[in-house]
Parts: sequence; C-alpha cells; structure tokens
Amino acid sequence: MPSPTERGQASVELLAGLPALLLSALIGFQLLLAGYTLTLADGAAEAGAAAGVAGLDVTEAAREALPGWARDRASIEVTGGRVRIELRPPAPLTSIAERLSVTSVAWARPDRAAP
Repeated sequence: MPSPTERGQASVELLAGLPALLLSALIGFQLLLAGYTLTLADGAAEAGAAAGVAGLDVTEAAREALPGWARDRASIEVTGGRVRIELRPPAPLTSIAERLSVTSVAWARPDRAAP
C-alpha cells in the first residue's frame, strides 16, 4: 500500500506531462497538414502545366485544381511552360503558415513536331 506522501503522484505526473503531450500532437498535426498542402500544390502545378499544353488558361486550371480553402492561400506564377505554385497550409497563426509554405513546380512544353 502506498504511503500517504505517494498518493496522487500519478495524477500530478499526468497533469505535468499533459501539456507536452498536447504540444507534440499539435506539432505532428501541423506537419501532417504541411505534407498534405505539398500534395495539393503538386497536383495544381501539374494541372496548370497540362492546361498550358492544351492551350487553356494555366492560372485558372491550377486554381481550379485546388480545394476551396486553398485557393486564397495560393500564389501562382507562370513563365513560359513553367508553373510554380506556392501554397500556405492552414495554421493557427499566420506566421506559422508563412514559414511552412510549400512550393511546387511543373514544366510542360508543347510538342512542336505535331502538325
């Protein structure tokens, strides 16, 4: 049987460790969101490059390839056959989102040999 001074020690240890556990979970979730955002940027850059080859509006195609929440967070740059997407992931603070922004580039060159 635990002595009177040891009673409640597990509860105190749990309360002391809980903030660290929650912080670790939040950091992990934020990194997961950053990875997901990179996947979205890759897809949008590819969609924009494919639209350029088809003679469509590259910027519009890249923006349409993104989900609604990401469209306002994206910066799209088109230079020749190069499509560059910079996308900020969702984050509780704007400064965190800016530091975790991801960039994806896709290149496309239309086939000049085709009639």
